Amino acid sequence: MRRTNVLLAAVAALGTVAAVTGTASAADDVLLPHPGPDGLVWVPEQTGDGGVVSAGANPGLPTVLTVACEGGGSVQVTMRSQETPVADFSVDCPAGTADVGSVTLDPGVVQWGSFSVGIDASAETIRWALTVTQPE
Repeated sequence: MRRTNVLLAAVAALGTVAAVTGTASAADDVLLPHPGPDGLVWVPEQTGDGGVVSAGANPGLPTVLTVACEGGGSVQVTMRSQETPVADFSVDCPAGTADVGSVTLDPGVVQWGSFSVGIDASAETIRWALTVTQPE
């Protein structure tokens, strides 16, 4: 069965819906491109504090969390798997240009089922994007 079908089945079975908070910006430039077939989550752009909740991670694969931001300040990124903290890092968000932070988690760190990523922005004007991928 293809990964997409597995992810869709997991989301449907668990009744999990991605939830994002924050305010979308009308900027023309993309902070992070679409992650392609390895992507579990893509938040193309938000401003201020926010995050995402999802499901369908495969514990047998590494998990890559990437956050890009700009606007003069920083964001604090926290990822939890099954309510257990698995990643915590910050990204500087320069004014006028984007910076990117990323962490790769070994297979087994992110467990099957739900995971969440929280973004705590130093200012409500910070523009950010994130992806969660599991490269095969």
